[in-house]
Amino acid sequence: MTDAHRDPELHERLERIERLLEPAAVMRAAEHDIVEPAWRRITTGEPRWSVSLAIIVAIALQYVLPATLTPRPRWLLPVLELAVLIALFIANPGRIDRRSRSIRTATIALIILASIANASSAARLVWTIIEGRDGQDATALLGTAAAIWITNVIVFSLWYWELDRGGPAARAHGVHDRPDFMFAQMMSPEVAGNDWEPTYADYLYLSFTNATAFSPTDTMPFVTWAKMTMMLQSSVSLVTLVVVISRAVGLLN
Repeated sequence: MTDAHRDPELHERLERIERLLEPAAVMRAAEHDIVEPAWRRITTGEPRWSVSLAIIVAIALQYVLPATLTPRPRWLLPVLELAVLIALFIANPGRIDRRSRSIRTATIALIILASIANASSAARLVWTIIEGRDGQDATALLGTAAAIWITNVIVFSLWYWELDRGGPAARAHGVHDRPDFMFAQMMSPEVAGNDWEPTYADYLYLSFTNATAFSPTDTMPFVTWAKMTMMLQSSVSLVTLVVVISRAVGLLN
């Protein structure tokens, strides 16, 4: 009789080791160890509702602005943006996982329209303040600037969201494994878990922190286009805030 049969505890340990060494158990352990994080593999895609809501907010903010700060006719750009948004929702209403050149072209066209509308409003606001035609109401001035600044955050978040690794559909299909933006969760996968992948909320947070800190915070740009776009956003945000706040302080005094 062997020592294992005489010692029940030793016998139980040997049986446990044998089970662990079975081919099926070894395969399960190997699969668990080599599973890549969600942002590097094929996933179901993110829901469309969050980015659609952000675009609707940006369109609504355009109507809050004074008529003198919006391109003429005032209704044209918002109507075009809303029409493209509805078309995108009809083409891919659920999760954004359909790779289509026409859908991506329409999405970029929508972002361009929003960018033109807000850039025009921001430029007109700054020029109006420089020429002294902004009136004497500091509250109205700050409200107008806030609407433009918030829209600016949304517009740049859409650019980051659409251009990073080929867009949301390409990210869902795991087409590109090299990130344009390195999020904190990518640098600490053991903390974030294998199911984490960036969604629109992450790009909105990236845009907000870049517009307030005027520099990257917890997300690093890894490619040239990302660095230049973040630099442009910081510059626009800085000029808008400095000009508007200085003028508002002067009016309040």
